[in-house]
Amino acid sequence: MRSSPFRRFLHWGPISVLCIIKLITWAMVHLIGMWWPPHESIAAALHAAIFLGLASATLYFFLQSLLEGPGFVPFGWKPENEEDTAYLQFCTVCNSYKAPRSHHCRKCGYCVKKMDHHCPWINCCVGHANHGYFTIFLTFAVLGCFHASIVLSICVYHAINRVWYVHNGTGTEPMIYLTLTTLLLTLLAVGMAVGVVLAVGALLYLQVRGILRNRTTIEEWIVEKACGRREERGLPPFAFPYDVGWRRNLALVLGAAPRGDGLAWPLRAGCGPFDLTAEQLAQKRDKRLRARTYVVREAYSGRWLPLSRPCAALHAPCTDEPRLPLSPGDLVRATRQRRQWLFGEKVVSEGRGPRGWFPSDVATPADLRPDQTFDLTDKVKPD
Repeated sequence: MRSSPFRRFLHWGPISVLCIIKLITWAMVHLIGMWWPPHESIAAALHAAIFLGLASATLYFFLQSLLEGPGFVPFGWKPENEEDTAYLQFCTVCNSYKAPRSHHCRKCGYCVKKMDHHCPWINCCVGHANHGYFTIFLTFAVLGCFHASIVLSICVYHAINRVWYVHNGTGTEPMIYLTLTTLLLTLLAVGMAVGVVLAVGALLYLQVRGILRNRTTIEEWIVEKACGRREERGLPPFAFPYDVGWRRNLALVLGAAPRGDGLAWPLRAGCGPFDLTAEQLAQKRDKRLRARTYVVREAYSGRWLPLSRPCAALHAPCTDEPRLPLSPGDLVRATRQRRQWLFGEKVVSEGRGPRGWFPSDVATPADLRPDQTFDLTDKVKPD
């Protein structure tokens, strides 16, 4: 059973967003009444209406992206043609094949259709069903906060210099009255608004760029690795199969027309429906072949900041990927490395072992022991 969309509210991300929207809206309503009262002119009323419209649209599309959800691959899904399963990865958690463009999210617990990323602010993934809502939410959030940051900054300036305006002004300047509490809350609102413009504006740029190319954030990484892998081996350049022109790409995400079921996608000329998944499988095979086996010599508890290892604690990976608890004698197949840390998969007798980061000084490179052999050229299994 999938959890109710309303349970997604029970998380710090959505609660934080609602608090930010409420704080900035309160500050604007409170100060606009003194700076440019809406009842004084039509222009003032339009100005207030514009902000309230931006704030309402931000809240609406935030709730839509959260409640709609990304869309999940049905449990037990498999392609109609049994032979096509050779080009797909199998998810043991969902007990189904991963549809083209889908990925398993360990936080949501399901395979997500056209997964872009897991967003903590809406406490779910951005995917096929809510990608358009999420992008529009980002757009209105940036526009509304840009508007608010300008207006609130002007109001704070007038409030701080109110005494000067009383004695030296022309008498036409607005009088902004703020107590210590409202001044601090307004300064907090200004900081939040500017932060949203900078941080969310950068995210909006990446989202729009990806939409025009019809690529998700994950697919950008896959294509980048595909170009390097094929160039290194002298293979033909990789053609991304889902780029059908920027106008149609845009309509597939933001258009009012139906966007399909999220399992099959329009293709550019000369491309097949499994070109991207076949490239993913090839990349995973290469990664497994490049993997290096380590034998654990010291136990690691799985703590994110192992204080007993200060060098590793100071250089902990800036990622929410899990840490991998280890015991002496464990074998780990490492595929990534960062300063003082390795990312790998514990070798187990059957199936896939747990994966995660662990300090590099708890293990040493080792050849395979005779009693624990495995075939690196086996068919790649799902993440």
